[in-house]
Amino acid sequence: MKEKKINQTEYSSRRNFIKKSIAASSIFIIPRNVLGGKGYLAPSDQLNIAAIGSGGKGNSDIINASVNGRERVVSLCDVDFSGTASKTVKRFPKAKLYADFRRMLDKEKDIDAVTISTPDHVHAPAAVYAMNRNIHVYVQKPITHNIREARLLTELAREKKVVTQMGNQGGSNPLLNMVQKWVDSKVIGKISRVQVWTNRPVWPQGIQMPKANESLKPEALNWDLWLGPAKEKPFTPNMHPFNWRGWWDYGTGALGDVGCHLIDIPFRTLGLKYPKDAECSVGSVYTKMWTPEYIPEGCPPSSFITLNFDSTEKNSSPIEMTWSDGGIRPPHPRIIPPNSDIGGPGSGNGVLMIGEKGIISTNINDSSPLTPKLYLNDGNTEFGPEIEKNYEPEYGHQRKWVDACKSGFNSKEHLELSSSFDYAGPMTETVLMGNLAIRSYMLRKENTKGRFDFFARKKLIWDGENMKITNLQEANQFVGREYREGWEI
Repeated sequence: MKEKKINQTEYSSRRNFIKKSIAASSIFIIPRNVLGGKGYLAPSDQLNIAAIGSGGKGNSDIINASVNGRERVVSLCDVDFSGTASKTVKRFPKAKLYADFRRMLDKEKDIDAVTISTPDHVHAPAAVYAMNRNIHVYVQKPITHNIREARLLTELAREKKVVTQMGNQGGSNPLLNMVQKWVDSKVIGKISRVQVWTNRPVWPQGIQMPKANESLKPEALNWDLWLGPAKEKPFTPNMHPFNWRGWWDYGTGALGDVGCHLIDIPFRTLGLKYPKDAECSVGSVYTKMWTPEYIPEGCPPSSFITLNFDSTEKNSSPIEMTWSDGGIRPPHPRIIPPNSDIGGPGSGNGVLMIGEKGIISTNINDSSPLTPKLYLNDGNTEFGPEIEKNYEPEYGHQRKWVDACKSGFNSKEHLELSSSFDYAGPMTETVLMGNLAIRSYMLRKENTKGRFDFFARKKLIWDGENMKITNLQEANQFVGREYREGWEI
């Protein structure tokens, strides 16, 4: 039987009827979990969902969260509805449209949950604004622009008792169970090294920022709202809608783009916690002899980062994790046949977990096939499928969040989410620790000879619990950020 869709008037009337009936009766007691209301919706009720960021990834996020029309999309927010967000408007023609998420959340009182799919620098302000109104949030990866924001969102979700999920959909991939089984069975023994790499960036990076030019601003774009918490500046072309990723005011570089997909695999399966330290080096661009370009406002063309972790309950050995981007990848292990890819197709992205008795190799864990492969030193192998059978979009990552919102905070459905902020917060902090190292690497001071000393190019010791570099105070400026007036969190 086809499920009957309930319009907004019917839905509100039903909520009011149930509440009035309870108030008038002293005989019947109805459990709270069958009442309407945020976090305690009956399974038959529709969730009222809104999108903050409706174009690009925001389009698929809100579509998947609507579960083929099972839930009600009531509002869409975007700073530019002339681009890909126009497709979302056509998909949900009854949704009210807003440019400013603050106005939307203040005016639309019946919103139960929001998807947040903006540029990275707006993730935390939007999520905090929603959670402070007891609205459940689904936030694209990385959930925040910096470490302090990740800790803030993790703690606020618990305080407000809202259901959360980060948009690293590969965390819901059932094939991760195969990797987890290999780790838990100790088939490759103690794991001491993890190598992670990507071919990103695939956007302009390591170059001078384009010059501002107000005359090029699209008429439909609200640039002031696009800037959000970043410092005020005239319209800069080639930022919206995608190339913001390579600039620290707005993006988080290659790590922010795919680190939460790649690092998620060892972080999850090995049960990692905060790293103990971070060390990095970055690629340079030379446009004249002996003088590399110095562009501290932008991400470098490539980087190599080393993070060290203590042993865990799942792995009794300390772990060294390396990350490389810009197309730099680790050498081909001896036990993997030379004509076989490491990681994913063409070895462009991947994870190698290296143990005493063998190696686990996987691809990026976004919506690409995970292709888990086990290589043992004795020549034995075990491979997962090359083609995945996906029975619903993105492994049901958004749908599971919606189901958990309807079941409520700390429900079975909530606790089974793969990337609620209790997990995604610390994992995001680890990913962003790499960016702290990169930005510290560029710190310099002029010496008495009129030259510059790069004084922070050292191993940074990290106190994860207190979010502090203990051996270089200047590096701690990158734990958080400065906010434009009116956007503070």
